Amino acid sequence: MRLPAVATVLLLSTTGCVKEISSEERLDRETQFLGASGSTPDAVALGKIHCDDTDDALNLARNVNRPETDRVLSYIDLYTSLMRRNATFEEAMNRNPDLHYTEGSQGLVAAREKCILQTADVRMEFETYVRELVEVPTVQEIKGGNTVTVARLDFNILRQAIEALNPDDKETLLNRVVNAEKKVAPPKVEEEPAAAPSPSPSRRRGK
Repeated sequence: MRLPAVATVLLLSTTGCVKEISSEERLDRETQFLGASGSTPDAVALGKIHCDDTDDALNLARNVNRPETDRVLSYIDLYTSLMRRNATFEEAMNRNPDLHYTEGSQGLVAAREKCILQTADVRMEFETYVRELVEVPTVQEIKGGNTVTVARLDFNILRQAIEALNPDDKETLLNRVVNAEKKVAPPKVEEEPAAAPSPSPSRRRGK
């Protein structure tokens, strides 16, 4: 099963403070380093990559108490992370078929299969959620005593999600987002013509 490549979404922290990174972030950094080094990872390097540590990230994306924009971003991060790991496994094993037969190769093959299955499961869940948002992208709210149509989430983030998934009907989904944006666009207020200045009162000349 060959998985399509997707654009990598990189989030850079600009806070300047040191924070503890999660195991998923650490694996992503190792995966990116292996891909940037230009060499094919050996069995030891490849053995550091796995996809059985995504429960926390997935629970974050599933949390219905979080804003929907944040949930979509979590799905994007998780899905693209899994895709990077799959791509590393695929490239390494295609370039070096001996990895299938070296000592510990069963572990590598099992880790690769786990990544493939985990990516497929996350994609299905992610895509189902995105299609739900595209189907019902707005909600009704009461503002100032009036019922107005507002967006359920940041439409630019929804577009990023569609691009990451890259489904066959991508253009159709993107067009539906554009149409939804038109429904929540604030109405244009026509400027009234400037009123003619009122004549200044005549001044009576004293005698």
